[in-house]
Amino acid sequence: MFPDLSFSHILILLLIVVLVFGAKRIPEIGSSLGQGIKEFRRSMKDAVDDRPEPRNVQPPAPPSGSSLPSGGEPKRLNQ
Repeated sequence: MFPDLSFSHILILLLIVVLVFGAKRIPEIGSSLGQGIKEFRRSMKDAVDDRPEPRNVQPPAPPSGSSLPSGGEPKRLNQ
């Protein structure tokens, strides 16, 4: 994703994060982020488990007195 990201870049980013959020807030942010990921995974698993089973539904049969062709070539409109 970031192929040109070296160790010095990561170190600078971490320093900026510490300056912005403070050393005491970083563990809280990590904990809340981990809980959010855990909740997301749990809800995705529940969504997959709650999916209804696909049913084989047959299309309704046409009424017996219909004017639809019973088979063969479809009727063509005059052009």
